[in-house]
Amino acid sequence: MNNLQKVPSVALIIGSSGQLGSELASALLKERPDQTLICSDLHQGTAPDGALFEALDVLNKPRLEDMIKRYGIQEIYHLAAMLSAKGEQKPEMAWRLNMEGLLNVLDLSVKHGVGRVFWPSSIAAFGPGTPRDLVPQWPVMDPRTVYGISKLSGELWCQYYFQRFGLDVRSLRYPGIISWRTPPGGGTTDYAVEIFHEALRTGAYTSFLQAHTRLPMMFIDDAVRATLELMRADGERLSVRTSYNITAMSFTPSELAEAIQSRLPDFQIDYCADFRQAIADTWPAVIDDQVARLDWGWHHRYDLNALVDEMLTNLAAASVNP
Repeated sequence: MNNLQKVPSVALIIGSSGQLGSELASALLKERPDQTLICSDLHQGTAPDGALFEALDVLNKPRLEDMIKRYGIQEIYHLAAMLSAKGEQKPEMAWRLNMEGLLNVLDLSVKHGVGRVFWPSSIAAFGPGTPRDLVPQWPVMDPRTVYGISKLSGELWCQYYFQRFGLDVRSLRYPGIISWRTPPGGGTTDYAVEIFHEALRTGAYTSFLQAHTRLPMMFIDDAVRATLELMRADGERLSVRTSYNITAMSFTPSELAEAIQSRLPDFQIDYCADFRQAIADTWPAVIDDQVARLDWGWHHRYDLNALVDEMLTNLAAASVNP
C-alpha cells in the first residue's frame, strides 16, 4: 500500500457477524494488534480474540451515539444492510435499515468528530441502463431493486457529507463476494458460495441463475484487502467520493461448474432460475476498475482457478475438522 495513513486506535464495525464483517475484524486486528476494536451486530455475537463485542441496532441512534462517545470511536466500518434478494421480499424494511442506518452513522460521525467512515456499495447500484460490459466508473445508474436504490442513494449521501461537512467517507462497489468461512447472506450472487458446499456435500447443485448469467465476482481475501487499502490510502489521491468500482473476475454458473468439475469430475449441475434471475439480468457482466487501480493501487490476487482451489480445499478441511 502506498501513502499509508495512520491507523486509528479505536475502530467500530457495525454488522460484524456478516460475511465481510467477520473477516474484516480479523484483518484489522492483524493490521494493528494494539488497536481497540469494537464489533457489533443486531444480536449478541462473538468477536475475535483481542476485540470487544456489543449488540447494536444501527437504527437505535441514541445507542449508537453512546457507543461512539463511550469508546471514543475514530473509525467506523458500517456494513449492516439487507441484501438484494431479501430486500425484494421486505422492501420497506430494507429501505429503512439500509438508508436510515447509514444516515445515523454519517450524522453522528460529523457530530462527534469520527475521522473516517467506510460504507459498502454494490454492483446492485447499476441497472438495465448501465452498459453490460466494462462498466466505467461514472456510468448511467438506474437500479431496479430496493437494495440497489438504497446503494445508489447511499453513494450520493456519502459524497454529500464529504463535500458539505468534510467527513472522510470512503466506499467500494463490491461485486459478488465469495467466502468459505461464512454462509450466504441473502444475495443474488449466493449461488457462487452455495455451489461449493453442495459440490462437496452431495455432488450436485441446482443453480437459481441461468447457465450463462455472467456477473462480477471476488474472493473474500481480495475484498478485505481492498477495503483496508482504500481506508489507508492518502485522501489527496482519491478522486471518487461516491464509491469506487472494483472487481477481480467475471464468470457464469456454467463456467464455475466446469472449474469445479475439473477438480471433482462427478459433480453435476442443473438450472432452475427463480426471482433472482430478474435481478441478475439488470446487473453488469464486467466492471472497469481502472480508476481504483490508478488512484490507490488496487489490484486483485485471485482469479477463477485460485478461487476454486481455495474454496474446495478449505471447505473440505472444515468438514473434516468442524
